[in-house]
Amino acid sequence: MIQSKRIDPLLKRAQDHEDEVARDLAERQRTLETHLSRLDELRRYAEEYANAQMAATSPAQLLNRRAFLDRLDSAVEQQQRTVDGNREKVEAERARLLLASRDKQVLEQLAASYRAQEKTVADRRDQREMDDLGARRARQAQIADRDEEQGGQP
Repeated sequence: MIQSKRIDPLLKRAQDHEDEVARDLAERQRTLETHLSRLDELRRYAEEYANAQMAATSPAQLLNRRAFLDRLDSAVEQQQRTVDGNREKVEAERARLLLASRDKQVLEQLAASYRAQEKTVADRRDQREMDDLGARRARQAQIADRDEEQGGQP
């Protein structure tokens, strides 16, 4: 059990690391969803504003409307870049989680292999002990039988 016991702390750290990465991924996913929601809201607002029928009474009002639409378009583009950046972060966290899971799985397989080897060694040791005990009892029985045979003769 020596090798498998040495791996237990490594397994615990691998599990803790996997849990941490999973939490990070969940947080990144929530952030992405928040940014996607903001992007959808911005797009809807920009579309509604662009499609709204407003009576422009002066060229200055037309210019102000056009400037506001341009700012809305810029905000939508900026939010899209934010969403894209967050998507990349989510994918990077997914890759980290996959690696952490693989690392933990390798350690679990190694620990299982060590435990199987240790069990085989222990089973063989137990069998040797049982064989030795059986052999001693057989010798003792032979000695006892011989003593009885010799004890019965004058």
